[in-house]
Amino acid sequence: MAVFGCASCGAELTVPVTEVALPPHAHREGGDRYLPPLLEPGTFAVDPEPSEPPWRPWAAITPAEAAARGVYAPVGGLWFGPGGAVLLAPGDTRGTALIPERCDGCCAAAGGANLACERCGRTVGARVDDCYRWQAVWLYPEAVRRLPGPVRPSRPAGDGWVVEPTPPVEPLGWWSDRWCAAVGTALAEVLAASGGAPVAVAPGLLAETFGRTLHRLLPAGAPVRTLGLAGPGLTRGPVPDIALVPRHPWTGAAWQPPAGGMVPVGLDAGVWTYLAFPPVRATTRLPAGEERDDPPPLRPDRLFEPDRRLLLHRLARLPAVRQPWLRAIYDRLGNPRHHQGASEGTP
Repeated sequence: MAVFGCASCGAELTVPVTEVALPPHAHREGGDRYLPPLLEPGTFAVDPEPSEPPWRPWAAITPAEAAARGVYAPVGGLWFGPGGAVLLAPGDTRGTALIPERCDGCCAAAGGANLACERCGRTVGARVDDCYRWQAVWLYPEAVRRLPGPVRPSRPAGDGWVVEPTPPVEPLGWWSDRWCAAVGTALAEVLAASGGAPVAVAPGLLAETFGRTLHRLLPAGAPVRTLGLAGPGLTRGPVPDIALVPRHPWTGAAWQPPAGGMVPVGLDAGVWTYLAFPPVRATTRLPAGEERDDPPPLRPDRLFEPDRRLLLHRLARLPAVRQPWLRAIYDRLGNPRHHQGASEGTP
């Protein structure tokens, strides 16, 4: 566990929190008008990518500089400040105060430098609770430091691989933001593992969420590779060439198959658990005049679309994107004539 404090005066700014992996939807925007907290209470995550000034446009960055930062395809630009911003649930902060004149979002705080240390007044982070944004606090890496925290067990029981499943459809009938983000991020690695050849996907939810995009982006023809699931608790069956496996929610590491023969691609553990162990619903017919009290499965109001911005973000950071066939897919996805917006945001 850890406690974060102000780098200037040493005041404690958080309760004791336990580190978890940065969720794939950490930087997703949109979806429902008001979104819940990004992290569970009592946890924190660290974003390793630089997110502090200076920001430099792509035209001012050499290929060697970009590659040194793990970027292998053109983006709008890159931050060249320090990485390591700390993500928290809003309720886990202590000794902080909002800077009202910097809370300039549509309905609330949009995430500017609006959070200060209550003791010394130094700007230490950003509070986000605007519409269409996940509620969160981001502490700036150079403004805070990690203080000694209490040493006690803080992990729940179990190995963490199979977790509470994340339903793919929200109660009001649209695809889950978490699914759009998780699938978009994983799709980049599935595309790289395909080698540019057609991929067969079993019918069902996997085909709805992964198959349509793969069919659209990869060449037509007889499938050369297969996409399936692998992981703890799954019974042995046909071994897919590309296996979606759970990504550990505490460490972010992808589950590794015990033997070779497949390329593992990490997927958010809640999304993977739903795909691997879908809810079992009763199918028996009731006597005449009786009705079930359990609702039917929710169906979305439109076809599934992965988060294209997160797909592009991950693709740009895969060395495989330097291969001509994958670079062509990247350019096609980022071309504003085909889609609105640029491949990476600017400040």
